[in-house]
Amino acid sequence: MGLKVGLIGCGGMGTTHNLSLKAISTEMDIEVVALADCRSEFLEKAAVQWPHARKYEYGMELIEQETLDLVHICLPSYLHAQHAIAAMRKGMHTFIEKPVCLTEQDCKELLRAKEETGRKVMIGQVVRSFAEYRYLKQIYDEKTYGALKSIMMQRVSGDAVWGFEDWFHDEKRSGSVVLDLHVHDLDFLRYMLGEPDSMDVRATEFEGGLVNQVVTQYEFGKVFAIVEGVWDVSPALPFEASFRACFEKGTVVFKGSQKPSVMVYLADGTSFAPELKEEYEKEDHSAGINISNLGPYYTEIKYFIDCLMHDKEPVIAPLEEGVKSVALARQELSLAKEYIQKMR
Repeated sequence: MGLKVGLIGCGGMGTTHNLSLKAISTEMDIEVVALADCRSEFLEKAAVQWPHARKYEYGMELIEQETLDLVHICLPSYLHAQHAIAAMRKGMHTFIEKPVCLTEQDCKELLRAKEETGRKVMIGQVVRSFAEYRYLKQIYDEKTYGALKSIMMQRVSGDAVWGFEDWFHDEKRSGSVVLDLHVHDLDFLRYMLGEPDSMDVRATEFEGGLVNQVVTQYEFGKVFAIVEGVWDVSPALPFEASFRACFEKGTVVFKGSQKPSVMVYLADGTSFAPELKEEYEKEDHSAGINISNLGPYYTEIKYFIDCLMHDKEPVIAPLEEGVKSVALARQELSLAKEYIQKMR
């Protein structure tokens, strides 16, 4: 019998997960049998993919009423922990969108629930599954172009105005740009380079006081990294993720808005675009957010489902890693607010 899946939160990220699960269901024996969203229009939109799924207004109601193998939690960040803990204690394996949570206490309670229930948990740190970033980690690990000397990363977005009840603009609900957007790049740096030896933070704020831009310099042994995450004052600024990684024998440049997205520039003056291919390639703009490439989401979700089917613990983005990235992001947010206060 196949995996029975529940989806809690059918908005922007929920749509991305829903479409990915539908694509995976053509290859693996899974079915979304329960959906939850307090907005009827989003719930009905999600149900188009799964016409026989049971529908709930609230996620906790779904958890209480259903017996599922797996639940995906795609709610606003401040709601992640309570739903994930309830799902684990109900016996459900759990996929939690990033950031896994926002507070130190929630981190502790999530880890405790996982240990006590034995459920498998994966976090949606999806950058670890992007072809461009997988390529970067591979050439770093294999020293294809020698040792890494430095890396510059950017994640730039227009103002996040699409959130339910404007939750992005409330630090207690989103963690600001640091825990919502910048956390992608700091998580990937941890994944590739380990924990930083030091960091220095600069930041700006929206008129209301919310941190909207962070520029952090890290040192990882002999490698330094400079990373910017920003929600621009204008919601019209197009989203772009990019990096420039400088190795001893060449430089790798990624610009998400360009085709090809990755170029390698070698010390001998030659350059080329490496052949990168997503496991699943489909563009879909129906989520209504700054995400259209379903490929990496398909890859991370399929990986987790494969882990469940073969009773393996996920190692790409387990709960423990999500918690460590939240801890680092919380440190950065604290330093960002200190810097802003000093500059006032």
